[in-house]
Amino acid sequence: MAWPQTLIDACYFIAALLFILGLKRMSSPRTARGGIVWAGFGMLLAVVATLLLPDMQNRGLIVAAVLIGVSAAWWSGRRVAMTAMPQMVALYNGMGGGAAAAIGASELVSHAQDLAVRVVAPNTFPLMPESWSPLHGATAVAPLSPVALALGVLGALIGSVSFSGSLIAFAKLQGWLDRRFVFPGQQIVNLLVLAGAVVIGVMLATGHLTIALVCAFFVLALLFGLLMTLPIGGADMPVVISLYNAFTGLAVAFEGYVLQNEAMIIAGMVVGAAGTLLTQLMAKAMNRSIGNVLFGSFGAVVGGEAQAISGSQKPIEAADAAVMMAYAERVVIVPGYGMAVAQAQHKVWEFAQLLISRGVKVKFAIHPVAGRMPGHMNVLLAEAGVPYDLIVDMEDINPEFPVTDVALVIGANDVVNPVAKTDPASPIYGMPILDVADAKQVIVVKRGKGTGFAGIENALFYADNARMLYGDGQAAAGQLVAELKTLDG
Repeated sequence: MAWPQTLIDACYFIAALLFILGLKRMSSPRTARGGIVWAGFGMLLAVVATLLLPDMQNRGLIVAAVLIGVSAAWWSGRRVAMTAMPQMVALYNGMGGGAAAAIGASELVSHAQDLAVRVVAPNTFPLMPESWSPLHGATAVAPLSPVALALGVLGALIGSVSFSGSLIAFAKLQGWLDRRFVFPGQQIVNLLVLAGAVVIGVMLATGHLTIALVCAFFVLALLFGLLMTLPIGGADMPVVISLYNAFTGLAVAFEGYVLQNEAMIIAGMVVGAAGTLLTQLMAKAMNRSIGNVLFGSFGAVVGGEAQAISGSQKPIEAADAAVMMAYAERVVIVPGYGMAVAQAQHKVWEFAQLLISRGVKVKFAIHPVAGRMPGHMNVLLAEAGVPYDLIVDMEDINPEFPVTDVALVIGANDVVNPVAKTDPASPIYGMPILDVADAKQVIVVKRGKGTGFAGIENALFYADNARMLYGDGQAAAGQLVAELKTLDG
């Protein structure tokens, strides 16, 4: 029995409300978990409503694909480590862009074949499966309006770039591509590839639909995504992830218009808007303009010789570090990706609780791009049970460092590097940082003497007021806990 279109539209409307309300609840750590559940129910309702469309075909294949996808996502989501969450986000985001591009490809190929048959035999319709449409099954293809055709091409372009670019981002975060790939004239090559994709896209959007042009269009679009992402430095990955998230949302919205599916349009617009806003915030945190994010060579060295760093790294024992913080009045803990790798967040919070029980005022300082994706450190600290009122953003905590007795840096590197303010030749020059160097004393927990994700030396580690506590983050935090308990005992 076919469901009334009014009821299906009502389901889409409720799903849209759940998307928006879920996104609103994600703006606060206290309600974020519920927001994800709300949005998830909205997507489930939208999928069910789509399956109930009167002219929907191939329901069995669609349900089978959904079950396979849900099972794979459930399995991988439960197994993935928190340290691997950024690359999983990049991969899943790429899958969204690829799905939007695949819808565009299906529509363009279907209409190209339909047009070819009509030219050769104008009184016949193409037979299945040559004229298969993903929403309406194997029937003669209804001509797309000029607007729908243009948006379909644009969505396919954006989705393809997001797909291939996100795969490169995943490979970089996974450690499979551990360096930037730069060659002379790279920006010109990128521009030519993009221009070629745009020119062919315009031809497709104006009705010049041939299989050869469609194939060339997608080859160039996918190639541009690769070329745009390969030169990006690791320190800029949070910006890249949020940018491609916005791309995926836009692509889904455009392809939703082609399919006349309200749920896709609304969901894509919400994701696109949220991703665009997040990209702006991340660009601001990196002190980059949106134009530089889109067209610049991320993480590129500005030029000139880097400033020499004087002094030496001065080690400290866990016992001395624990005493220093036990008798401090104010301690600020600065977590970074190294804490995530060591899975030390629980031990760090245990240490902080011991300090608080002694009357020490403890806060956690979060840089907007600490870790490998936006909000990475917030998620880790929330997982450990750190109260939200102890977690302070960069703009609010920086004025407090001069009156902070001890700043404990665990696993953070580039986001506390003073050369971002002092060395124009540094690739991170101009990036706002946590002013940890202004604290009276700094203790840095670090596995070794290696550089951060940006691949540069950190002047903070050589400062007169800095001491290095070498070792694995979790082991070092455990030693601090043990030493503090000894003092209390």
